Amino acid sequence: MTSTVSRRRFVKRTATGVGVAAVGTGLGAGVFAPSVATAAEEGTSAGFGPVTVGSSDHRYADLRRGTNQRFEGSPENIQLVGTTGQVVMAVQGAVTAGKKIAVRSGGHCYEDFVANPAVKVVIDLSAMNAVGFDETRNAFVVQAGAKLGQVYERLFKGWGVTVPGGACPTVGAGGHIQGGGYGALSRKHGLISDHLYAVEVVVVDKGGTAKAVIATRETSDPNRDLWWAHTGGGGGNFGVVTRYWLRAPGATGSNPAKLLPEAPSEVWISTVNWPWAGLTKAGFGRLMKNYAQWHIDHSAPGAPELSLFSELKPSHKAAGAISLTVQVEASAPGAEQMLKDFVAYIGAGTGVTAQVAEHRKVPWLHATQWTGFTGPDPLFRFKGKPAYQRKNFTDAQVDAMYRHLTRTDYEYPAALMLISAYGGKVNEIAPAATAVAQRDSILKVQTAVLWTDPADDAKHLAWVREFFRDLYSETGGVPGLDGVTDGMFINYADVDVKDPAWNPSGPPWQQLYYKGNYAALQKAKAKWDPRNTFSHALSIELPS
Repeated sequence: MTSTVSRRRFVKRTATGVGVAAVGTGLGAGVFAPSVATAAEEGTSAGFGPVTVGSSDHRYADLRRGTNQRFEGSPENIQLVGTTGQVVMAVQGAVTAGKKIAVRSGGHCYEDFVANPAVKVVIDLSAMNAVGFDETRNAFVVQAGAKLGQVYERLFKGWGVTVPGGACPTVGAGGHIQGGGYGALSRKHGLISDHLYAVEVVVVDKGGTAKAVIATRETSDPNRDLWWAHTGGGGGNFGVVTRYWLRAPGATGSNPAKLLPEAPSEVWISTVNWPWAGLTKAGFGRLMKNYAQWHIDHSAPGAPELSLFSELKPSHKAAGAISLTVQVEASAPGAEQMLKDFVAYIGAGTGVTAQVAEHRKVPWLHATQWTGFTGPDPLFRFKGKPAYQRKNFTDAQVDAMYRHLTRTDYEYPAALMLISAYGGKVNEIAPAATAVAQRDSILKVQTAVLWTDPADDAKHLAWVREFFRDLYSETGGVPGLDGVTDGMFINYADVDVKDPAWNPSGPPWQQLYYKGNYAALQKAKAKWDPRNTFSHALSIELPS
């Protein structure tokens, strides 16, 4: 079997903005009045929602689940909403009844934060998927239920612009942006959260009253801390995000086509495989260290190679090959040669010949649907464990990789690592400027496994946990803050870091995810969610 399994399985509104060209409420950065939030103003279909789906409804089986089939919720009902006003009413109803709330936009949560037995009301934002330009705030507005594929298409077709978000087109904007999402254009343009100008959040005050608040990045905005908390603080912490406004930092003027990065016209894409057959441990180590070293050498802000994004997928030996997917903006100087040189550098000294499975130039918007970069298959169970990598892999890390990817007591083709290009523009931002504190890494790393049979849960979870523990054995079984690694990425949530069995001596989970920004996030939590209405296993805690 080839590495195709890892590529595929970790895997009708127009774009003109009609109906959302002026979605501002005219209320500035203050409290949003739901009574004036008409469907037309919010860009949603007139008359949609709220729709309540209870356990006897034939839609319930679908809507109680997200993408990860490991988790199946049992809420009393799912509220499908169409406007901010409906969100306020849904939250207020749940709070008044004393019911625990969770929110779903795209449903790609790695853990059971939504599909959890304690959750009684799920607020589903998927119908709130409008994308347009708000002239009153001079920024693009994206509703939280919009999928990234929809966002890219509408921004591109309407204005020729884009945002540096994730590569999986079915991920929802709701959790992705507030977690500090990244993707194929992030090395050149930064994180998607770096482009966040304003956010609308339904919060619950100390008295139990739900209301919608808009917060901006303007230094004069009294709600600015709420904006900051959504630039990497993670989902499910402060309230229900209903809308984002996006504008590139430093962008000026009123021409929408100049307020976000210009989308590429075409890109070169390539898929390359190194067969496990003939790959020795030394050759494997060379491949891993070559990949990391290239990013060390080519991740400085302003480097021409920032137009290149890639993901290396060392699958278990049972998959047959280690796969590399690459995308390079075609307009970059010497783009095709850059790609070829990159592939040659990665494979140098490995002792095996690279097999090119795909190499072509394609239109950029088409490439956003490319299976080379995808998210989890919605029919699979999965577990992923994340890390930031600052420096080259140590010998101990490479030993752990090779050992677990060639284990004969566990031979499974959909067990793998995903090592993604990072750095560049991302690292120009100061750690405290946004809630994303990790600002000097060059790679994002995951150990992951996907499967379908619940009876196999134990063996797959054991493999990925043991692999991760051994991969970071030098820092207590988790990616420490030691200079080689830099903690973990909240959008790839992993609750194991709270378990002493898997994090026996490393730093506490709050530091792994948020480092020095955690205290400020707690302060925002105390102000905006004083009753802890919004909580889950890794949510920001109220200060003691």
